[in-house]
Amino acid sequence: MLRCCKPPSQIWRTFLENHLQQLVSIDFFTVPTIRFQVLYVFLLLAHNRRRIVHCNVTPHPTAEWTGQQLREAFPFDQPPRFLLRDRDAIYGGDFRSEVTDMGIQEVLSTPRSPWQRAYMERVIGSIRRECLDHVIVFDESSLRRILRSYLDYYHRSRTHLSLGKDSLEPRSIQPPEVGRVVALPQVGGLHHRYERRAA
Repeated sequence: MLRCCKPPSQIWRTFLENHLQQLVSIDFFTVPTIRFQVLYVFLLLAHNRRRIVHCNVTPHPTAEWTGQQLREAFPFDQPPRFLLRDRDAIYGGDFRSEVTDMGIQEVLSTPRSPWQRAYMERVIGSIRRECLDHVIVFDESSLRRILRSYLDYYHRSRTHLSLGKDSLEPRSIQPPEVGRVVALPQVGGLHHRYERRAA
């Protein structure tokens, strides 16, 4: 007996490439404080330029709070078409109904498959390696301040191989006639931005 051949469905990588402009990812990661309190950091990442659209911190995440973060990320803008997330229990019924009301289609990654959310995992790893592993977090407000400083560096100064070694906000090329190269400290001196300045 002959099997009925269905047309092949697109693979995961093809899906990501086809919907790059309309896809965002969300995830949480934890940060311990000096008093051993665990804070949860919520990140929302746009895939097209790997831009962090929204970031916030809470000691007690709930589905309602997570839905509020999604509303704050897209208050008046056109919301994305697809939302890529893992199967964490924090995304409860309140969150799912909020996503449906906004007209966003959820795409769930398979269990124990962080490679399906590789962009988000990479950003979280970069935040940890380049910032949080080198500072002491005192409380929620200090973590917000540190992340705000790092995200400014991440968007305006940090180079990305996938963007042709440019930053997320493109920088102009400065000819040698402008002046000598100076180092501008960022993220409390952990990183530097190099620019030419007139003497």
